[in-house]
Order: sequence, then structure tokens, then C-alpha cells
Amino acid sequence: MTIRGIMKLQTKLALFNLLSKLTFSALFIVFLPLIIEHVNIRLSDNDLIYKREEVINLISEVGIEPFINIDNATSFGSYNILKEEYISLEKADDEEEWNYIDVTRRSIDDEVIDYRVLHYSLKVDGVSYLLEIGRSLSSITASARHFRNVILVFLALFIAVTLFSDLTYTARLLRPLKVITGRLGDASSPSFYTEGPLITSTDDFIQLDNTLRKMMKKISELFRKEKEITVNISHELLTPVSVLRSKLENMLLTENLDPATETAIEESLRTLHRLKTLVNSLLMIARLESNQYLREESVDICELVREVTGELAPMADDSRVSITLSCEAVYIMKNANRSLLFSMLYNVVNNAVRHTREGGAVEIAARRKEGRLEVSVCDNGEGMLPEQLNRLFTRFSSRSGKKGENTGIGLAITKSIADFHAIDIRVLSDPGKGTQFFFFFP
Repeated sequence: MTIRGIMKLQTKLALFNLLSKLTFSALFIVFLPLIIEHVNIRLSDNDLIYKREEVINLISEVGIEPFINIDNATSFGSYNILKEEYISLEKADDEEEWNYIDVTRRSIDDEVIDYRVLHYSLKVDGVSYLLEIGRSLSSITASARHFRNVILVFLALFIAVTLFSDLTYTARLLRPLKVITGRLGDASSPSFYTEGPLITSTDDFIQLDNTLRKMMKKISELFRKEKEITVNISHELLTPVSVLRSKLENMLLTENLDPATETAIEESLRTLHRLKTLVNSLLMIARLESNQYLREESVDICELVREVTGELAPMADDSRVSITLSCEAVYIMKNANRSLLFSMLYNVVNNAVRHTREGGAVEIAARRKEGRLEVSVCDNGEGMLPEQLNRLFTRFSSRSGKKGENTGIGLAITKSIADFHAIDIRVLSDPGKGTQFFFFFP
């Protein structure tokens, strides 16, 4: 699965908005120098025109004599201290008219400087004068650079603020979806799915919630019918099984019974016993899924593990499999069913012993981990293939894949009991190296 496939919808929406803004920003930045240059030149030219009007107004108010001394000079010039701007006024030919802006190079104090200069001709008392107002290109470029930096900072702030607002808005917008997934995760079975309507103003989520609730009702009804059929068939099977068992046991009491017939009857009794065990197991699963068992006991888990280990010790000794137990954590599970928990642990430890070779070992440990009790059952037996792990808790799926006394339903019961007590199970296995079962108690 790719990273894109496992992203949250909120993240995908935020990334799409971010990428679209970044694309627009990249195009904007590419054309930014041209835009800034054009805008900056226009602003500079407007500034030169404004200063021209100011000079003309000043001349009209005080006259031209303060600027040009007729006796001594025919021109006036002034530069600021940094030589970034200058203004000049001089007599001009009466026949020439000037009114344009261009770039002109000036030599000032042995320094050559490029200026953007406004040239304008005017008449004062019948005499023509040429007015020039200039601004150095370096100052114009510096202004453009500052202008560009301000725009880039603003653009970065805009992207950051919009990304934050997108994340906040999409989180709020997708909150109903989080509620729906939370309901699905909290429902241990379709019958426990929340029936209350979803509170949201988004019609799509309302339709999704209504569809899910309808689907859950249908699935719950199908499960109910399946459980009813399982329970009814199991009850119907128990009666003839008991009758047959009784008749076969009576036949064994017959005198002068030949050995072949006696062997056949004993094999039939063993088959009936397996059938009765299977029926009772199916009944147990159906009752577990219907919550027909009580959970009113407080169970010391370590004590329970010791009891399971003690009961399986003779079988382990016969198989020459060692069982080691490490259970130092104190954990009392309340609102539990002791007999069911015993069956859950017994099935797993029993499987571990049966699937461990002679001379092997089964290690059982109970420890506190991240505030929870973890019970592990580890063997160094035959292990399982990935396909066996995938169907490990499926009914009638034997761990070893071999037919015999194993009904293939023990681990299905284990999973049902664990779900009934909100216990999480994790299984790791490596073919030829062993299997590890982990129970995480709430």
C-alpha cells in the first residue's frame, strides 16, 4: 500500500489546497520580477511627475529668480547628499518642446550614475526653460527589492495562515466522519451500533450514517437468525447423540461380545464424544455472541494462569515438553467470567503443548506493559504459515491442518471469549521456530 493510499482524508484535502496554493505562488514568483519592475517604474514615473508639478507650482508662486540668477548663471542644479535624486533647471531653445521620461547617464564628482529622468519644457516670462528631475536607477532597484521581499513575506504568511485555516476547517468539516468511524470501532457487533442519528449539516454524512445504520440492522438480523439456527440445530443434535451413546454403552455391557464388534462400538463412542464436544462448542460461541453469559466475578489472572498450567502439566510431562511460568504482576479483572477466561487460556496453552516437539518448551509470562496486563504464551514448536495465521480464529480451521480429534473450533472460542471480555489478541508465528500468543487485558 502506498503512502498516498493510507493518508487521512483531512490530510489529502489540506495537501491539495496547499499544493494548489504553492503552484499558484510558484507561477506568481516566476512573473514577480517583471510585475515588480513594471509597477515600480510606473510608480517612479508618477513620483517624478508629481515632483514636476510641485516645482511648477513653486515657480508660479515665487518666480524663477530664486533658482536662476540672471546676472551670473543660466541654469540651476541640485543633488541630494546620496546622489539618488537631482533636479536641474536651465534655459532652453525656444523652438524645442520637451515632455518625456528616459534613462540618462550623468557624471557627478567623477562618478557615473544612471538616472531615470523626466524632461519637461516650460516658459516663464516668455523665456523657455528645460526642467529635469531624475532618480537613480540603483534607488529604484532597491525599492523594487524591498517591495519584492515584502510581497514574498506576505505570500509565505498567506500560505501558512491558509494551510492552518484549511486544516482547522477540514477537521471540523470531517468531524462527523470521525464520529461514524468511532461508532463502527466501538460496536463489538452490528446489534450494538449506535442507533441515534448523526448531528451534522452535511447531507453526504447524513446519508452515509443512515445507510450504515440500515445495513447494521440487516446484518444484525441475519446474525440473529444464524445464531437461532445454530442453537436450534445444536439442541436438536444433543438428544439423538445422547440416545445413541446410551445405546452403544448398553451394547458394550452385552456378554460374549466379540472383540471386533467391541472395537467398533468404542470407536463409535469416541466419534459421538467428539460430536457432542463440537455441538457444545457451537452452543458456547452462540451464547457468547448473544451475551448470555454473566460477568459478575473478580478474577486474579495470575492465579488463573497457574491453575491452567497445573492442569496441563501432566500432559506436558508425557510429551516431554517443559512449561515455565513467570507471573509477578498483580492484576484483578473485575466484571469477568472465570470459567470462560479459564477456557480461553486453556485452549491456547493446550495448543502450544500439543504443537511443540518432544524436548521443546512453552513459556508463559504475565507482565505490566503501558498500564495494561500482557499475558504471553510462547512455544518453540512447529509454527504456522502466513495463510494459517490469516484463518487462525476461523471456525473449523485447525491450526495444524490435520484431521483427528481436533475440531478446529477451540481458537474460535478463544477469540469469542476474548471479545466478550474486551481482551485484545495478537499472534506472531514463524514456521519451524514457534508461535507467540499475546493477550492484552483491558
